[in-house]
Amino acid sequence: MGDTILYALSIIGLGWYAAMWTIGLIGCRAARKRYTLRPRSPLAAASPLNAPGVSILRPLKGLDTNLYENLESTFTQEYPNYEVLLSVADGSDQALPVIRALIAKYPTVNARIIIGEEIVGVNPKVNNLIRSYREAANDILWVLDSNVMVHPGTLARSVDALLSKPPKSSPHKRVALVHHVPFAYACESRLGSRIEEAFLNTNHAKMYLAINTVAVESCVVGKSNLYRRSDIDQLDGSLRPHVIDGETAPLAPSGLHVFGRFLAEDNMIASALWHELGLRHDLSCDVVRNVVGNMSIWDYIWRRVRWIRVRKHMVLTATILEPFTETIMIAMIGSASASYLVKFPPWIFLLCHFPLWLLVDLDVYKSLAGHPLPSNIRGEFLAAWVARELLAFPIWLLAVFGNEVIWRGQRYQVLRNGEVRESVG
Repeated sequence: MGDTILYALSIIGLGWYAAMWTIGLIGCRAARKRYTLRPRSPLAAASPLNAPGVSILRPLKGLDTNLYENLESTFTQEYPNYEVLLSVADGSDQALPVIRALIAKYPTVNARIIIGEEIVGVNPKVNNLIRSYREAANDILWVLDSNVMVHPGTLARSVDALLSKPPKSSPHKRVALVHHVPFAYACESRLGSRIEEAFLNTNHAKMYLAINTVAVESCVVGKSNLYRRSDIDQLDGSLRPHVIDGETAPLAPSGLHVFGRFLAEDNMIASALWHELGLRHDLSCDVVRNVVGNMSIWDYIWRRVRWIRVRKHMVLTATILEPFTETIMIAMIGSASASYLVKFPPWIFLLCHFPLWLLVDLDVYKSLAGHPLPSNIRGEFLAAWVARELLAFPIWLLAVFGNEVIWRGQRYQVLRNGEVRESVG
């Protein structure tokens, strides 16, 4: 009986190992295919009358790293018909002088400042966005975090993706949201910054692209999202289809404000578009440059803890399985299974596994960056990659046994479905 169980577990282990390699290679291939060419969109040279209007919303708080350059990239978009709305919660925000300097530098860009938040929930980003969302002149909205920078052609190519025709097999499944893979750039050589850079530019990007290529479930981060306000106004955050067997679900409060109760509002909006309206997402051929500031190792650890704890209440099964998708755990499973089934030496297995896994990750980096890993950061990057892999399981263990998170200095208790409430005491 014991041998039978070990044999079955070894077969399952090798199958899991093969599945993880398949997912990784799907992500690697998707990166090569999607980011090799970034053609100029015809919309970049169109007249304002022939290009759909877009409102760019940038909620801001304080002086994020590289803030001037990040915001300036929105003012230099090669698109004929857009406005920029920059919002802060109060009139003393340190970002205001930067915003005013850019508006003075680009007087031909239709840009304005919105001061004052509207409290609709515990999420400060949603509170900051509400007025911009309502006052935007256009139905198409592009919401960008303050710590990302975009290429001048990103908006035009993203609108192309949003307006693309649905597949013939699912003519009702139009694109409702266009998102972008974050490509991290560490401007500080601190260990936490380098680990965050290595994580986002390899394993995170690879898995993100693979999941979005297979497209069996919504998977979106909120650094840069383009969608229609008319779609968001139909969402109630329940993630239940609005039409079931031809019957329309009862009306419930809907719109951006209902997502103020979630910490990961961007992911919830994307999931709601997917599940409630039955629409789909798409990636453009652009990345957004995510500038990583002065991050210590503990900053990195607690950031990862925060999002694992939030994700645990949104997708429990995926969160429980997460350690078994990491390279060290995969290597242990694969080597043990191969050793039991065919007496393959574990040390040879591991010597082959880790260099090949790293090569795939570096290939993903090359596709996103448009060039190989620069030699001047190679040593730090590879050390950070190793540190990230070694830390993955301990961080998961720390995160999975807890429900409290800290975000922008405020403590929150994570509830069901990713909803949060402020912690007391």
